[in-house]
Amino acid sequence: MDYFFHVADKKKKAENNRTLTISEEEIPALREKLITPDMLSARELSLRNKIINGDLSKTLEYIPENFADLIIIDPPYNLTKNFGKIVFNEMKSNAYDAFLESWLPKVCRKLKAHGSLYICGDWKCTSSLQRAVEKELTIINRITWQREKGRGAKTNWKNSMEDIWFAVKDPSDYTFNIKQVMMKRRVIAPYKADGKPKDWQETDAGNFRLTYPSNFWDDISVPFWSMKENTDHPTQKPEKLYAKLILASSNPGDMVFEPFSGSGTACVTAKKLGRNYCGIEINEEYCLWAEKRLAGAEEDKTIQGYCDGVFWERNTLNQQKKGL
Repeated sequence: MDYFFHVADKKKKAENNRTLTISEEEIPALREKLITPDMLSARELSLRNKIINGDLSKTLEYIPENFADLIIIDPPYNLTKNFGKIVFNEMKSNAYDAFLESWLPKVCRKLKAHGSLYICGDWKCTSSLQRAVEKELTIINRITWQREKGRGAKTNWKNSMEDIWFAVKDPSDYTFNIKQVMMKRRVIAPYKADGKPKDWQETDAGNFRLTYPSNFWDDISVPFWSMKENTDHPTQKPEKLYAKLILASSNPGDMVFEPFSGSGTACVTAKKLGRNYCGIEINEEYCLWAEKRLAGAEEDKTIQGYCDGVFWERNTLNQQKKGL
């Protein structure tokens, strides 16, 4: 069969390149795990822990109302980008607003009464996201995370930040597990009381304390070729980024719904953290990547930068653990 996928034997990877690949032999078994629109329309199916390979606008009608405890959305930003032979073209702001209006209200109706929704964007589309979300839900906060990747631009400031809007259905009743998302940070100016560390720990590797997280995150590493979570998806989000959202805004056994699933980062991270998941993605190749990552999560529950129940500063985990 003539596959268009990036199969493993097309190009030999460098020795330390851990980017996910799929062989031709793996494709049929992975494809069998997917739910297609025809299957949805033919009979009732359980959507728990499934990836749906289909267009969001055509498959949303099969997702029950009040389906998800947590929804994480990483939609196409308002820029021209090739998503594996499917090109999203940059448009005028009012046209992008209309694009959001065509599906976001329907997605919000899938949220349970106590549920939370996070939606990702960059500087150019973030105002459109805010306007669209606040029509449906109550916005609680805007998270900004440091996306440090790329060499920069010669005629503009390098774009190294992205936003995530945090919204809920009921601002008086929603899940937020602050103790599940504590940060472990270096203590720059250690303070002692009666000669003993106050609210920090002294170790052979340095001085550290657990801190409450803010809405600015500078501890995220964007997936790259030597990380085993990496795929060839052009806008893949880090598992560590989504782990914070999932741990804070859901509980074990809850349902995490991921429209625009891409390579399945929210679904994979949800599985690693003991949640249920459902994703929708139009590109079959990306769906197969997600299924292979989900299979790997059966045995490997690790999340880069998250260990011992806390989030560690970027590139410090090994150093800090030596001092414990």
